[in-house]
Amino acid sequence: MKRMIALKHESNPLGNPVKVLHLEDSDADHLLVKRALAGSQLHFSIARADDKQSLLASLMGQEFDIVLMDYRLPGFTAMDAWAELSKLSATPPCVIVSGAIGEAAAVAAIQSGITDYLHKDNLKELARVILRALKLHQSEKERQRTADALQESELRISELARHLQSSLEQERAAISREIHDEIGGALAAMKLDVAWMKRHSESPEILERVSAMQQMVGQALTATQRIMQNTRPAILDQGLAASVQWLTEAHSKRVGRRVLLNCRLENETALNDGARLTAYRVVQESLTNISKYAPEADVLIDIADGGDGLTVEVSDNGPGFEMTRLKKTAGFGLKGLSERAKNIGGWLDVSSTPGRGTSITLTLPLQHHLINPTTPKNP
Repeated sequence: MKRMIALKHESNPLGNPVKVLHLEDSDADHLLVKRALAGSQLHFSIARADDKQSLLASLMGQEFDIVLMDYRLPGFTAMDAWAELSKLSATPPCVIVSGAIGEAAAVAAIQSGITDYLHKDNLKELARVILRALKLHQSEKERQRTADALQESELRISELARHLQSSLEQERAAISREIHDEIGGALAAMKLDVAWMKRHSESPEILERVSAMQQMVGQALTATQRIMQNTRPAILDQGLAASVQWLTEAHSKRVGRRVLLNCRLENETALNDGARLTAYRVVQESLTNISKYAPEADVLIDIADGGDGLTVEVSDNGPGFEMTRLKKTAGFGLKGLSERAKNIGGWLDVSSTPGRGTSITLTLPLQHHLINPTTPKNP
């Protein structure tokens, strides 16, 4: 059964009129609610439902600003009604208007999402309770809209950052190829010519100059290789495992310390360039830091792509440092790596304790944009 009555008073700040659905099986109690609202300074339009069927029919017929519910009705309770209301795309605020239901039931109702509870003996406060519920609901909607807008903005920024990072890496790869093809080729030719001049000259003065030229050409070739390696490592074309192996061998030769590499990549070819390059840069920067701050430390590198993510952990047994030091400085080159990981949906964790070494862990969930589209994740 459903009845409608319009009680016109001063307009309220949240709408005119306030559309109320009253879920109540008692005619007398429904009349008391109407009288309580008629005595307020708000404008209400009230519909009534007295069982589950009429409740569902009312919800299908129109939208309501608020629902007032008796706690116990024939065949179901306010909690059952709330379960139905929660299925709506836009759930209105709900207030239980009932006799004594007990503290435990009232707390459970509020915790489930029902806005408020009012005893039937206190109906003089009903209009105020309704207005408060509407304002709370409006505030929550605004908060949710703001949160949704913020999330959308963060997604757009993240997508833009991924695009910029991809463009940057493509440009770096192009520069690396150009350096290799143009400058590297020219320097290699010069090196051969200088070697020929050295073999075919007997003049001490010329040989001295040729030796100096040979040294400068060698330095230029070394610098060229270093620049190419820093812009876009060609070794990455051989895969993440091979490139990290190359880094560990270079570190061992540089500092004369042991590096233990534990690489468990079940489907390395599924990783796209962004994931491989991020993992490579984390290992590279970690080893660079160890060379600077803990050259005598032993290093353990653990790489795995089990489950739905790629993890890269670089740990050492060096002197370590206070974590507050990391928070106060943008150094260590880790801030950029953290942003790089964040831009492709991952994160970077750093942990260190003085005297107990340092551990850097990269985690990359294997989302669709980190997997080559032509390669299945699990063969």
